[in-house]
Amino acid sequence: MIRNVANLVPPLENGPSETNAALEFAVNTLEVENILVIGHSRCGGIETLMSMQDELNSSFIHKWITKAKFAKFKTKSVAQSHSFDEQCRHCEKESVNRSLLNLLTYPWIEDRVKNNLLSIHGGYYNFLNCTFEKWILDVNIDCNTDGAKYLFKDHEIWS
Repeated sequence: MIRNVANLVPPLENGPSETNAALEFAVNTLEVENILVIGHSRCGGIETLMSMQDELNSSFIHKWITKAKFAKFKTKSVAQSHSFDEQCRHCEKESVNRSLLNLLTYPWIEDRVKNNLLSIHGGYYNFLNCTFEKWILDVNIDCNTDGAKYLFKDHEIWS
């Protein structure tokens, strides 16, 4: 289990971190068969990201949180008319999706996923209504319409 602020998985090109080391150990040494990235409602890290005005802030939290800036950009583009709280809920899930895609930047993860030795799952716990959502990242699809090479599938909600 890896825990960090906003449950982020940085892409490989961001350099070494405790997250990278734990992933490498889990996948290559323990040969885990599933990775589950879980976000949650009322995430303080995501609320910080969504309210950030100055990405040049030098604090540790701001430097870490900006790793999820693409989730913020996507949220702002698709949910701009929503309230701040609704945008945060959207970004909490979008940051999980971005982390799932970031997992594929690690060659040892991408290889095991493509060879069906490893599955990547997203999850979201909503503290307000006590529900848990789960979905799977499918990279073994042929999407020739929009250039996508992945699909989020098998979405379930448990209460």
